[in-house]
Amino acid sequence: MKLSVRGEYALRALTHLGLHHGPGVVRVQEIAREQNIPKRFLEQILNSLRNARFVESRRGVAGGYRLARPAANIRLADVIRHLEGALAPVGCVSEKFYEKCNCPNERLCALRSVMKEVRDAIAGILEERTVADLVERAILLREHPAGADDFVI
Repeated sequence: MKLSVRGEYALRALTHLGLHHGPGVVRVQEIAREQNIPKRFLEQILNSLRNARFVESRRGVAGGYRLARPAANIRLADVIRHLEGALAPVGCVSEKFYEKCNCPNERLCALRSVMKEVRDAIAGILEERTVADLVERAILLREHPAGADDFVI
């Protein structure tokens, strides 16, 4: 699995919304500026996240976006699958987006066996992590920037 720029921007935008979660909305311009995301691209991403019910929007002068549900209820795996498709590195090991491969016998394929382990590791982490975890990590990293590479939550 490779996270596209679209997927990265979506997760950064969701983290921003999680950091500013409340009854109000956050303007697209603010997210774009603070996260260094092109505004028009961000609007497309947020529209897709709205259609998938990860975020809600309010139109108009006082418009913007907010999380559609608590950050702890938005799993990273669900967001990535919505935007990117399979979490698996190859289609023949994907549980939700299976594609037949062209090897002679899938059951006996050593590469498939290893790629299934990779898929299980990626999916295991992303199924457990939520936008709330990203928010918590963002707060910790802001408080302790010197040890940023050492944090594991």
